[in-house]
Amino acid sequence: MKRLFFLVMTVMAMTMTQAFAKKVKVACVGNSITYGAFIENREKYNYPAQLQGYLGENFEVMNFGMNGATLLLKGDYPYMKSQQYKQSLDFLPDIVLIKLGTNDTKPWNWEHKADFMEDYKTLIDSYRALSSKPRIILLTPLRCFLPDNDPGIFSKCIGQEVRPLVEEIAYKEKLDIINMYNVVGDTWDPTIMPDRVHPSALGAGSMALKIFKHLNVKEEIGTTSGEEPFYKRGASTFNFHGFQGYDFESDGVKCKVVEPRVVAKGKPWIWRARFWGHEPQTDIDLLERGYHVAYCDVADLFGSPEAVKRWNAFYKHMIKEGFSRKMALEGMSRGGLIIYNWAAKNPEKVACIYADAPVMDITQWPMALEGDKENTRRMMKAYGFRSEEEARAWKGNPINHARKMARAGIPILHVVGDMDEGVRYQYNTRVFEEEMKELGAPIKVIHKPSIGHHPHSLSNPQPIVDFILQAMNQDN
Repeated sequence: MKRLFFLVMTVMAMTMTQAFAKKVKVACVGNSITYGAFIENREKYNYPAQLQGYLGENFEVMNFGMNGATLLLKGDYPYMKSQQYKQSLDFLPDIVLIKLGTNDTKPWNWEHKADFMEDYKTLIDSYRALSSKPRIILLTPLRCFLPDNDPGIFSKCIGQEVRPLVEEIAYKEKLDIINMYNVVGDTWDPTIMPDRVHPSALGAGSMALKIFKHLNVKEEIGTTSGEEPFYKRGASTFNFHGFQGYDFESDGVKCKVVEPRVVAKGKPWIWRARFWGHEPQTDIDLLERGYHVAYCDVADLFGSPEAVKRWNAFYKHMIKEGFSRKMALEGMSRGGLIIYNWAAKNPEKVACIYADAPVMDITQWPMALEGDKENTRRMMKAYGFRSEEEARAWKGNPINHARKMARAGIPILHVVGDMDEGVRYQYNTRVFEEEMKELGAPIKVIHKPSIGHHPHSLSNPQPIVDFILQAMNQDN
């Protein structure tokens, strides 16, 4: 009886606690995209409303979007002079999501672009001054698909000028930033963006889900030892799309590490090989999800034993710093050589492999290309091959590692362009893929039918990111 009484009282106490718990207040600040213009049943399907559904009853999400709003104070409809802005301040939010900049690209507004950074800081400072001390998160503008000769919103300006400025203000002000630019991909889809500017309910849902997943990162607690991390010692800093990056040397080798604003539980990381910063959307999305991005230079080593040795040393430093013992490997083009050759030597340290148009066989690249004799010469030197015959007889190519990858059970994703004439699918990924499938091993290949070697990755990297998160057991 006493046990039953205790149980009843506990349930009542929990219910009362939940009833009186203070809800986390989220203010969605922005233009017509935030407002939900042209979305049928707007009140239910704009992105703030869908975000409310994801976050649940412990949150209160309010839409303070204003049609036509500009960030610029000298714009035609300045947000900071609107009633919606005043209401957002009175709301005393705990979280502020700011998505402005699209309407600023109109020619009569963008003539004041020199004021953009200062005006953005004024807006940020006004929320910082609130007694609620909100967490401020910047959202980059979405890509739009209006023609270049449109008399209003200028599509190229959004990607080439406004987005970098938003990333710069996030970097300088040390604020969270979420990349919305790539959410709609790089090809117009009328089901996602019917009028080429405003997202549909589906597009707004993609925005809401991306924000929710950022807010839902399970944070790592107590990872700092009080000592400065090895990658900060003597490092120079740089802006990586709004995130803090560090350039440094480790054991005489050039390296980079980029930090997320919120570190995910377990300190997960993705290790990028070659071509730093090229098609970075996967790296950006993982930073939003609490991952560090790391790079250790092995240029002109073509995955040779010296490259593996460099990576072994860098890995030891990362582990000593408390990073996860297993990481995601990312290799584009010739980067495929080092990620597979390192994984073959260290399969127990690899959570998954994402390879993009990867070189899987040195006899196919660079040796098979008549016009690439210089890379062949460098490759021969890196490996110490005395002749091309010796190189052709070598059995340490990525395509020779299928059995090791299968035995280790490493999940693998390749993204390939079917029109690639430099690193041909049929002689690289396909050979490896067929053997993996014969071994019953996990491998997935995403084909891009009309694409050559470039561009790498996917404009909307969600399939890649989902693959990595699932492999790392962090697909929250």
